[in-house]
Amino acid sequence: MPLKIHKMDFSPPVGAALMVCDVHNVPIETIDINLFAREHLKPEYVKKNPMHTIPLLEDDDFIIHDSHAIMMYISDKYGKDDSLYPKDLQKRALVNQQLFFDTLLFYRTRSITFAALIEGVRKPTEKQLNDLHEGYSFLEGFLSKTKFVAGDNMTIADISILSSVSAMRHIIPIDDTKYPKTAAWFKFMTSQSFFKKCAEKGSLIFGEMLKKAMDL
Repeated sequence: MPLKIHKMDFSPPVGAALMVCDVHNVPIETIDINLFAREHLKPEYVKKNPMHTIPLLEDDDFIIHDSHAIMMYISDKYGKDDSLYPKDLQKRALVNQQLFFDTLLFYRTRSITFAALIEGVRKPTEKQLNDLHEGYSFLEGFLSKTKFVAGDNMTIADISILSSVSAMRHIIPIDDTKYPKTAAWFKFMTSQSFFKKCAEKGSLIFGEMLKKAMDL
């Protein structure tokens, strides 16, 4: 049976999970969850995921509801090699470290986008915008040391951070004079077939939603 992924296309974590499935050529069945219609709060969904978030992965009766955990699981189960998620303890620790960093990027972005799309707050605070700039500066620091975020080859950390940055750039575009390494990395990552196939459309939809909901 194919894996089932519950999703809504504009979600950055959903995009990350879908991209990793595509990279590993994993057959999946997608199930749309309309957050605005509060489908994620239906009892049958909350029973599967008490946090009522997306994405949610079902592998028969096994369920995971965190995008990073999904990416790890998919890579361990279906990866033809361990290049995207190394088995070497220290290399894996570096990837995990950047996945935790991605959580910071995502929630700094979400603090703005949730307020805009759900609560009607049209303008982020100066602190919220400064937090995004700081996120870019952290990423620039990582990419100044290695070609990718956790070393010199692409890993699931790059794919996950790509999804977050593809949302961030709709609030604060990547300044290639301040963040040249980040801009070059983002250009390369968005040129990859897995992004174009699985996340580009959702990111553009997200950008249009924010354009209507925010004053930037």
